[in-house]
Amino acid sequence: MVNGIVTTTGSPYLDVSSTGIGRIDNVPDEDLRVILKLLQVWKDKYPRNLLRGAYADAKYRFNDFSISIPDRIRAKAQPMIGWPAKAVRSLADLSVFEGFSVPGDSDPHGIAELAESNSLDMEVPQAISSAYTHSCSFLTVSGDTDDASRILITPRSADWSAAIWDRRRRRISSALTITGDDKYGRITSFTAWLPTMIYECTRSGGSWSAEPRFNFLKRPPVVPFAYDAQLNRPFGRSRITRSLMSLTDMGFRTLVRMEATAEFYSVPKLWFLGADPDAFSTDTWSSLVSAINAIGKDEDGDMPQLQQISQASMQPHSDMLKTIALMVASETALPVNDLGITMDNPASAEAMAAAERKLSREADRQNRQFGRSLKDAITMAVQYREHTPIIPDDLTQVQPVWAPTREISDAARSDSFGKLATAITGFADSEVGLARAGLSQSEIVRLKADQKRQAASAAIAQLDAKLSTEKVQEPQTPSADSTDEPPRGQQS
Repeated sequence: MVNGIVTTTGSPYLDVSSTGIGRIDNVPDEDLRVILKLLQVWKDKYPRNLLRGAYADAKYRFNDFSISIPDRIRAKAQPMIGWPAKAVRSLADLSVFEGFSVPGDSDPHGIAELAESNSLDMEVPQAISSAYTHSCSFLTVSGDTDDASRILITPRSADWSAAIWDRRRRRISSALTITGDDKYGRITSFTAWLPTMIYECTRSGGSWSAEPRFNFLKRPPVVPFAYDAQLNRPFGRSRITRSLMSLTDMGFRTLVRMEATAEFYSVPKLWFLGADPDAFSTDTWSSLVSAINAIGKDEDGDMPQLQQISQASMQPHSDMLKTIALMVASETALPVNDLGITMDNPASAEAMAAAERKLSREADRQNRQFGRSLKDAITMAVQYREHTPIIPDDLTQVQPVWAPTREISDAARSDSFGKLATAITGFADSEVGLARAGLSQSEIVRLKADQKRQAASAAIAQLDAKLSTEKVQEPQTPSADSTDEPPRGQQS
């Protein structure tokens, strides 16, 4: 474990009984009570976080009613429905973080460098996916003990973290992140983030000790990424709701019933009425598929009668699956077609756009909430770099930049951009205008840099031209040997 970051993982599951800690060296009793409370919060939330993670990874178990499905099929049934993962990914894909917008032409606090060194364009999407899975995730800010000039902004998942909310200040009052475990899943290290202290806690043998560090920010350097945060649920809720998990179980059972029905009717069910059982060999299948089959009359001289059970229709199963998919679409705001269901009447372009608009509106709302957390995190990172508890005034104007959640045609963008550029002075060259034109944040930065280089080249060329003109127009000064006296031999 380095700087509170997980370096090794001994087991995919953690042992909740390993949170039974009585004492931690170098931790005062007052802070120890907070740490024990955080461990209890993690212990209480871990089972549900583990369950939702299992549904997202299609590792959930088969919950049937033990009525119509044979034991042999039930034992071999494997999850084949990925609706929970679809609910998470479809919304997470609409939140594309592009960087920070810094006012002015300079970046005195190195915001771009902080974002680049922490690969926030790659880490933020992972934090968002984790938040949609478990209801929230976290970003922690800390210094790098190996490189004093580097500041770490690290995403943390909720199944390895816990936090307590401060309702009065509307922020996290304390947090805990698990950073290591052994091969049995027992916790071996964690970091406690408190308002005035940060404790790196490790277990050696059966005892715990901590490495304390003073926190000059006077607040835990941890911010939440919450989905649909509410006043009574500041850490939000999961996209994988109880309703979605129940509907996934229903869809799973429906498909297994369909499979069991197909298995039952895959072999022809034939009835020979009045036939002598001795007419069949011990290998029934060989008797049925033999090239020549013959059965004699019975002892009364009557001919045996052949009857076959017709194949059961799969239509009731497919109809039920469509009904379940419609309920999932209503629960998750996903188009039915995205759930693998094709309706008899295909949706029109307007209907598909309306369905996608529901998700894009939700993504816009979430991007505003995620943007606030990113702004808080980058502000604390600057404070760590400059080692000051005071927030610089110019950081209030720094804003996260997100890619548009809706796809707009180039023609529509061009028309809108042209009208706004005509009506608003300076709109065409502003970052707002360029973003409206469809350029990404990286493209805007490159364009601005190109414009600066072109302006500098034009200024140098203009200066060279001016100097050349002045040199040509410079008056000739008389030679030092010339005089006003007339040539020798002439009289005035």
